Amino acid sequence: MTALFTKNCWLLVGLSMCLFTGCSQQQGSDIFTQMREGRPQEFLQTSVDRMATLAMRDNLDSLYVLMSKLYLRNPEELKKSGFLDARTASKQVRMAIEQQEPLPTLGGKKDLAALRFAMSPEFLGDRVGAFIYAIGSMLVTAHGNRLEFYMTDAINPVFVSNAARNIEIATWILSQRQNKEGQPLLFSNEISEEGSNLSFAVEFGKIVARLDLLTQMLDERYRRIGLNYAQSLLFLNFLPVQ
Repeated sequence: MTALFTKNCWLLVGLSMCLFTGCSQQQGSDIFTQMREGRPQEFLQTSVDRMATLAMRDNLDSLYVLMSKLYLRNPEELKKSGFLDARTASKQVRMAIEQQEPLPTLGGKKDLAALRFAMSPEFLGDRVGAFIYAIGSMLVTAHGNRLEFYMTDAINPVFVSNAARNIEIATWILSQRQNKEGQPLLFSNEISEEGSNLSFAVEFGKIVARLDLLTQMLDERYRRIGLNYAQSLLFLNFLPVQ
């Protein structure tokens, strides 16, 4: 009887190990590996906080991709930057965005004020760097002047949604605004007999999609907080003590 019981226990343990191993293989890595690869700061983040942090990182990376593409299509703007190559010029803009410092050519202007100035005919500096900096600083401002988010932080979904709409407007301005000679202020998307290049619109579309998804997640989080509080009042009951 004891031997049979022991045998059955080992069968259950073996079955459990098989199921656990199968799930781990299906997910690609087990929970211990995921925890080991995580940073200590992540324990201070909710799932929405983590998503907001990753979305901000990906959106800024998309902007840097767009900056490289714009420098390729607008070499004259790179000459105005005062740097010898696009990599160095891009690095300066990136540092200004992430360290929340002003860009000298914009006279201390940031986010929307910088965007209006950068895409005006009066601006005579490196328009590529100024345009990307303006959008980047606008994104940071919309997220409460932070690039990483934790449980103690609050992100206003209205501002995030507004940032998405501003990106759409900036995309339209990029494709439509011209100088006095009738040439685009910045060459970007192209549709011609030789071919088409819509990579700029695609990359901007990714940013808008991430912002809209984050807006929905934030709305749902705050809605659930309100619902959970209402439920706690509705179903509040004293508990038996014996």
